[in-house]
Amino acid sequence: MSNQRKIFPGKIVFALTCILLMASCASFATESRIAPEKSNNLKGYLPAEVLPNSLALIPPPPAEGSASLVLDEVVSRTSLTLRGTPRWDIAAEDANLKFPLAAAAFSCTLNAPITEQDTPHLYTLLQRTLEDAHSSTYGAKNHYKRTRPFVVNKEPTCTPNNETHLRNSGSYPSGHTAIGWAWALILSEVAPEQTDAILSRGRAFGQSRVICNAHWQSDVIEGRFVGAAAVARLHSDPEFRAAIVAAKAELAAVRAKGLKPVRDCEAEAKALALYPPAAPWPANK
Repeated sequence: MSNQRKIFPGKIVFALTCILLMASCASFATESRIAPEKSNNLKGYLPAEVLPNSLALIPPPPAEGSASLVLDEVVSRTSLTLRGTPRWDIAAEDANLKFPLAAAAFSCTLNAPITEQDTPHLYTLLQRTLEDAHSSTYGAKNHYKRTRPFVVNKEPTCTPNNETHLRNSGSYPSGHTAIGWAWALILSEVAPEQTDAILSRGRAFGQSRVICNAHWQSDVIEGRFVGAAAVARLHSDPEFRAAIVAAKAELAAVRAKGLKPVRDCEAEAKALALYPPAAPWPANK
């Protein structure tokens, strides 16, 4: 009996360990099933209760018969002329918020790779601030539930596999734009000498959503505003500020090594320079 008493507790520990491991595996499997809706497995820097409230920050979407809605429709129609061009392909790439592809969107403007291997601090900074900027759009997005342009005009998007999800997701404001503009503002701090190029790419990142036929122009305009609000709030967080400092040092080290982006930056620049021709203002509006 004495031997049994010594062994039995060990068996209990072993059994409990197995149970915990199985529970962890089950939890992981559940997370894996929902992973396509998440950009990454990292949390943002800000808790939900301190995120900017987009419903309080931005006005309602353009009303029927308003000049703003007419502008949305005109920009949407003219942007569709880029379908099948290299700019359409860039819009499809900008739509993908999965890492590592998403991290490369600004690599040409930085003239440096943004990868988990070469720039781990910067890579993580982009992952975490994606969550902060995107989550800041939910208040208005879920309240207004604005219909997306491809549902109205019956034209395809640059990401056909995502259209089922997009139909059930509010268009206003644009979450992708909030993310892209937040990234542009943050990267301008990391590499201030390249601010103009970085902000230009951030603007193009949002405009890709109109070209993709996934968002209206007003969705993009207000998405930038929400992204800027998220960055303003992030500056009160010491962990975020420390991450900026670490990313600056990391980028300097990468440049000292002479590492370059893996993308074709010349082709990207030519594609981004494409823009639809101006359309006449509709006389019947």
